[in-house]
Amino acid sequence: MDLRRSINNMIEPRNQETVLSRVYDYLMLAAIVIGIIPLMFRNQIKLFWFFDIISCACFLVDYILRWITFDYRCSNKKWFSFFVYPFTPMAIIDMFSILPTVNLLAPSFKLFRVSRLLKILRVVKVIRYYEPLEIILSVIRKQRKLLLTVLSLAVFYIFITAMIMFNGEEDINPETGEYLFDTFFDAFYWASCTLTTVGYGDLYPISNTGRVISIISSMVGIAIIALPSGIITAGYMEELRARKDRIKTESNET
Repeated sequence: MDLRRSINNMIEPRNQETVLSRVYDYLMLAAIVIGIIPLMFRNQIKLFWFFDIISCACFLVDYILRWITFDYRCSNKKWFSFFVYPFTPMAIIDMFSILPTVNLLAPSFKLFRVSRLLKILRVVKVIRYYEPLEIILSVIRKQRKLLLTVLSLAVFYIFITAMIMFNGEEDINPETGEYLFDTFFDAFYWASCTLTTVGYGDLYPISNTGRVISIISSMVGIAIIALPSGIITAGYMEELRARKDRIKTESNET
């Protein structure tokens, strides 16, 4: 096996999981963690500077390794696949994760004043190295049509509930002297919170009519919210079984 293929198997453990690939994943996850720790503090200390340099160095090495082995993961395994890689979604995220350190090393780069916000993109990199998240995203891609149907149902229900509440709750808020739901957006916001069972408590009906609407909305909302959970859970288990069968088949072939 040539060196580039070995590197590809190391950075893409889904292809051939080994001890080395697991160590690489853990190393990159550690780099991501120390790279986002400074974002949890207002005051930056010297230790955070080292954290940023170390994490950026890991990201840069990972970017280069993925670039030089991209032809193994590209459906069209030709030389121009190396020109395609920098424009792939995850490569763009990787680059934006590296760029903030340029501002750290050379503050004169005023273009990167948003570096602190760009560093948040490093969290997205966890998807690549944390298999459960990668599986969930795969399930969402496969079940996107069904999930979009449920989403459209939820939005439609929120709209209808908000319309009913907006016209059914006509009591005046004693604190403001205005309608409790002064605008349709207030009713839409309330309906969204009720559907998701969040219940912030800043807007709530005070008339009997509004309370009845709220009870019905909450009961139906629980059923609608439960649908995506069931779809994702079933898809997750199916994806796990498919991956186990694929690994078993590949091991038998070897």
